Amino acid sequence: MRHGMILVFSIFVIVCCVGTSFAQKGPAQTVMEGCKKDLDTYCRNVTPGEERILACLYAHEDKLSGRCVYALYEAANQLERSVVALKYLANECESDISSLCANTVPGEGRILKCLEKNEAKVSSRCKQAAKDVGLKGAKKDEKKSEKPAKKTMAPQKGVPAPTK
Repeated sequence: MRHGMILVFSIFVIVCCVGTSFAQKGPAQTVMEGCKKDLDTYCRNVTPGEERILACLYAHEDKLSGRCVYALYEAANQLERSVVALKYLANECESDISSLCANTVPGEGRILKCLEKNEAKVSSRCKQAAKDVGLKGAKKDEKKSEKPAKKTMAPQKGVPAPTK
């Protein structure tokens, strides 16, 4: 079961930038926090990059703490939600991407940057999808709410004073 979890989580490496596009803590941070003791114990001398940390966790999967295993499951769930959100966004923005970003090389957030650069031309459908998935900066066009009324102890006009 843990073997499958590590394999599922390794997909994270393929789409690692997805988590950074959304407002929440990303899968990598979840694992780094949840597996800190395990990483210090078993993977301290591993040079990060090229999936070496995941390979180290996989090599020691039978010794991982419950907290680390939970973090791996949680990271996989976060990743799955991010992938679903990305698919939804890509589907809703498909025509915008085709027309506005046809010459943009995918990867490293370049398509998202292209859409942001062409924000005035982006369809309302695509803008709504960006809001739906919680992309940072997707709410730029919303009007800022007015400042709340200042709270005072004095009764407001037309509102009876509280009785004792």
